[in-house]
Amino acid sequence: MEEKNSMTAERSLEIITEQIERNRKIVAKNTGQSLYIIGLCIICTALLVGCSVALTGNAAFYFLFILLPFIIYGIKKYVNRNKPKTPESFIGNMVNKTWLTFAIFSILFYVFSILFNRLMLYDATVAGDMMVYLRNLIRPFRIILLIMGMAITINGYILKSRWLVWCGIIGGIIGFFWESFCGTETILSRLYKMEYLFHFLHVFIPCFIVALYAFVGLLLPGIQLKRQK
Repeated sequence: MEEKNSMTAERSLEIITEQIERNRKIVAKNTGQSLYIIGLCIICTALLVGCSVALTGNAAFYFLFILLPFIIYGIKKYVNRNKPKTPESFIGNMVNKTWLTFAIFSILFYVFSILFNRLMLYDATVAGDMMVYLRNLIRPFRIILLIMGMAITINGYILKSRWLVWCGIIGGIIGFFWESFCGTETILSRLYKMEYLFHFLHVFIPCFIVALYAFVGLLLPGIQLKRQK
């Protein structure tokens, strides 16, 4: 009788362990799918914006980035429409909140930069001194790359991925200084005589860098988590 109870207890422990492991895999795959969708949306939007602005010269296409959170939310809802609700996890919540925080800061800072630059341009035009505008001009892209690198780094710590941590640190710092010292303009300086190509690459390369960051920091970790067995 005692031996039978012992076997029953062992079997119960095995069932509980299997259930915990099954739930862990479900949560990991759900987190991976979330990262995959966010990364894919950012990559597609960045490349679309880069090509659209470069080909048309219409900077209004940059506002597509503001619609990203709504696009991502809609796609995630559609993909998960017929799936049972997965249990919430601390890791999944932290990953989602990290990128939500990045989106809020990036969008608000981008909008503020546009409004501030417009105001400075108006004052400089009225005063007839463009140096005032150039001195106070905010270049939001370098800050966005920096905080995107920070988000990737935090993501790496949460997912316990050393390569992701280092990619975020190196990418964020290099991206910030690349834009601060006009790396794109320096590289393209020899193409100044090919005016159309220079203009296209000058607009497209920053958007390509955003797509590259999203590929490394979101899409790759998402694929890794989705493929967990």
